[in-house]
Amino acid sequence: MECPHLSSSVCIAPDSAKFPNGSPSSWCCSVCRSNKSPWVCLTCSSVHCGSYRCDDFVVNDTKLGLVQKVREHLQNLENSAFTADRHRKRKLLENSTLNSKLLKVNGSTTAICQFCCYFKELPAVELRNGKTAGRRTYHTRSQGDNNVSLVEEFRKTLCALWQGSQTAFSPESLFYVVWKIMPNFRGYQQQDAHEFMRYLLDHLHLELQGGFNGVSRSAILQENSTLSASNKCCINGASTVVTAIFGGILQNEVNCLICGTESRKFDPFLDLSLDIPSQFRSKRSKNQENGPVCSLQDCLRSFTDLEELDETELYMCHKCKKKQKSTKKFWIQKLPKVLCLHLKRFHWTAYLRNKVDTYVEFPLRGLDLKCYLLEPENSGPESCLYDLAAVVVHHGSGVGSGHYTAYATHEGRWFHFNDSTVTLTDEETVVKAKAYILFYVERQAKAGSDKL
Repeated sequence: MECPHLSSSVCIAPDSAKFPNGSPSSWCCSVCRSNKSPWVCLTCSSVHCGSYRCDDFVVNDTKLGLVQKVREHLQNLENSAFTADRHRKRKLLENSTLNSKLLKVNGSTTAICQFCCYFKELPAVELRNGKTAGRRTYHTRSQGDNNVSLVEEFRKTLCALWQGSQTAFSPESLFYVVWKIMPNFRGYQQQDAHEFMRYLLDHLHLELQGGFNGVSRSAILQENSTLSASNKCCINGASTVVTAIFGGILQNEVNCLICGTESRKFDPFLDLSLDIPSQFRSKRSKNQENGPVCSLQDCLRSFTDLEELDETELYMCHKCKKKQKSTKKFWIQKLPKVLCLHLKRFHWTAYLRNKVDTYVEFPLRGLDLKCYLLEPENSGPESCLYDLAAVVVHHGSGVGSGHYTAYATHEGRWFHFNDSTVTLTDEETVVKAKAYILFYVERQAKAGSDKL
């Protein structure tokens, strides 16, 4: 928007010595010491956590261009503060021991921490865009360039979250980049959490392969080649930390019912979408008496059981030379380090998309996937056991409305995440949740059975 108050409000010199010390991203409100979305007053240079006369980003400027000069000065302050940190992280990335530090999961490090640490230790992205080449760009929604990096903003968000601040963090820059890169998520309407997760992982994987959106990452390309050599799961012919952590492989077997010809295909996956069996869809809570409770194992069996394809999914048999009736079955050829299970709670009817509100029972510990493996005899005694790390819950009646919250465990305790509020909770509350997305972490051989 264009602000009508600039000419009367902007009184501060662009390089004012009244600005607080440190980088702008570390500034805190001068009243409550909150670092949530700090604003600097262009009249007196004070930093506060609330907005001012216009509650939006502005695109116009004063006749002398003071707002742009202030922005450039703040960007220079930010660049100076990050120079030493950028060189340290680049040196770490080029170190030959990086793989062993970041890509080796031992008994005391979970795969989720591994995933976060990988991004946190990446060097800052240098965006190549004319006069801002080689400098960190200070994004606002009024900027029109497309030269943005999802990996960089994701890295900065993780670094901010792991700083241990007692206040909530608002990932506005990440939100801006998501709007730029993923047009489907523009606007403020309700979005599907599973769709967003898939888009996010896919774009992170794509960008980490290098040369995406103008981002130069020669060091990461070398890193990815090492990953490709040591991991079987590749998407688009390449492996990154995304596929190394979330990537698994399915074997899809299709058998022609006319001639018996069998076709096998290996498909990589980052998550598994599971139907809730139809016989359980009327049961909405754990305590209802009308029949057995649907379990996560019921959903997994429904996904992997042999099924006959209907008339709309006839299989093109290469021996019969035409489409024939066939059966299909899935096997898991390779399990991921972090298993993401998406329960299909939304389905289309003739006119609208309904929500399946069935309660699905899921284990906190010891989810055993051995019976779904293609070659279970080749797996270790605990390599098929998974412990729950997080749960995403959708509250509401439909996909176009409602609210998302999440449960996650940290150091043996469970927490409930609801927008800017985080509260301590217990296991009894977690297991009663109507899960939408479940994140299970592979249990390590030397790890305890009740601690991730």
